[in-house]
Amino acid sequence: MRQDIATAGGADGRIEALDMILAAFDEGAEIGIAPEMMAYAALYAALTDLVGSFGEENVATLTNGLAARVRSGEFTLYVSKQ
Repeated sequence: MRQDIATAGGADGRIEALDMILAAFDEGAEIGIAPEMMAYAALYAALTDLVGSFGEENVATLTNGLAARVRSGEFTLYVSKQ
């Protein structure tokens, strides 16, 4: 049976993967790549990989809930003054 998209990789795998991505972001910053460009590239790579693994409909379902999660501050690491 195929693993659910929300639990793929397990907690240990997700932490290790996040560490690797953060290291890549640091390396990109060191050579002058804007963090926004790294983020767009990472999102594109992540979504294309997820679609390849789980299909378009499953990824669409996953991403449908992102707006509310962003608005609730789940992805906010610091508070910006606007």
